Amino acid sequence: MLLLNNWRARTGFMTLLLVIGGFMFLPIVWMLLTSIKPEGEVFVRIPTILPHVPTLENYRSLFSRSETALQLRNSLITAVGGALLTVMLSTYAAYSFAKFRYFGRKPLMFLMLSAQMFPFAMLLVSVYPMLQWAGLLDTRLGLIIAYIILALPSGTYMLYSYFINIPNEIIEAARVDGASEVYILHRIVLPLAIPAMVTVGLYSFMWAWNDLLFSLTLITSPDLRTVGPGLLLSYLGEGRANWGGAMAESIVISLPVVLGFAFLQRYFIKGLTAGAVKS
Repeated sequence: MLLLNNWRARTGFMTLLLVIGGFMFLPIVWMLLTSIKPEGEVFVRIPTILPHVPTLENYRSLFSRSETALQLRNSLITAVGGALLTVMLSTYAAYSFAKFRYFGRKPLMFLMLSAQMFPFAMLLVSVYPMLQWAGLLDTRLGLIIAYIILALPSGTYMLYSYFINIPNEIIEAARVDGASEVYILHRIVLPLAIPAMVTVGLYSFMWAWNDLLFSLTLITSPDLRTVGPGLLLSYLGEGRANWGGAMAESIVISLPVVLGFAFLQRYFIKGLTAGAVKS
């Protein structure tokens, strides 16, 4: 009877995993198969799962467009710039909240974290006139600043959860030895916080790389356009949609995030889970 119950439990568990896996990976598989279909097989009444005549024409057309390399470069500049600045600002803010006691510390922290509760469209309405006043509309720097606003609250909270668990005895011992606060942070605390900083950086990079709303609104010049608006405006329109080309570019522009996560997943998982364990 026990073996029967174990068999049923394993069968139910594997069935659940297959359903969840299919739900997660079926869109990716469909996107990949669509990218190697000729246009005649995409626009049919009853679409087929596997292409009858596979082709790489969509990929050849993608890499022959000069706009593709330009958009990838713009996305790389803005996403990396936003991630680096987010890591730097959230590190100083989180360390201040975790290891110093001063008037207004908790209200200031809650105020910063409350920005994550608002819809991104509402934040965009607030950011747009400020960037316009500063003359940063339609610039990479303005878009980087907007990306910082998106990721800074979450990044600060993740690093705060990490810093709060670093023993105060380490910091106090360094102070007794005459170390300055700047030295303690940069030479003692930050080497311990590398997993959390990598997590925040990768999180910020993914937000910026996958963004469409902010980049589509704040950037209007074609030579400054990033991959999200570039894909939308190049392949999808009112009169005609090139779904094969759109799927091919979607595969290509997803590779930087996938590869980055593959190489840094050890730090990413460690950084996410470290704050949940009390030292």
